[in-house]
This record gives sequence, structure tokens and C-alpha cells, in this order.
Amino acid sequence: MILDQNGNTSIITQEKATVIELVKKLQAIYPKFKNDNIIVTLTSLEALTKADIVEFLQISKTHRAAKHSFVVVSDKIDLDLVPDDIIVVPTIQEAYDIIEMEDMERDLGF
Repeated sequence: MILDQNGNTSIITQEKATVIELVKKLQAIYPKFKNDNIIVTLTSLEALTKADIVEFLQISKTHRAAKHSFVVVSDKIDLDLVPDDIIVVPTIQEAYDIIEMEDMERDLGF
């Protein structure tokens, strides 16, 4: 797991371990970046399933309830299979775009 910081956004890149292992690590170190927007990049992993994405659901809900963005980046899953409660986009640029839009919505009180 690689952790980078870009302003108020933490970018977590997973290279080798499974999604379940990554989610456990995220939960363990969550206090480090609980006040940042989070991008989880899974582009180096093989094809993902709906079950893989659902593993992030709890941490995503917790983070979004705290008024921060949580975005998963993967181009290896059918986006129609992804639950509405979690945001998955195919590129890192789209992740930044989502965060920017959500920041504006929060500023406007939506």
C-alpha cells in the first residue's frame, strides 16, 4: 500500500495485496486521514468483483458521513454493478473531479 498526500486529499494505491487486506489496513490507519478526502486507486489489481467494491462500503459511509469524499479508482469493474452508496470511477482525474464537485456541494449546503 502506497500513501500519498495531495493537499487535503489522501491517495492510497494498492499494488499487490487483496482488497480485503487493504480494507483492514485502511481501517487500522483511518485516524491518520479521517479529515482528508480519500482516493483509493486499484488500477494495478486484476478484474474486480462487486464483492470487492462492497468491502469498502462501511469505510466509505463513515467517511462520507463526516463530510469528506471517498472515491475508488478502477477501470476493471462494470460500473453498473457498483452500489450507489460508493463512488467508483475509471481514472484518477475523474476522482479529483468528483471531489471538487462534492466540495462545492458541501460549500453550498447540499
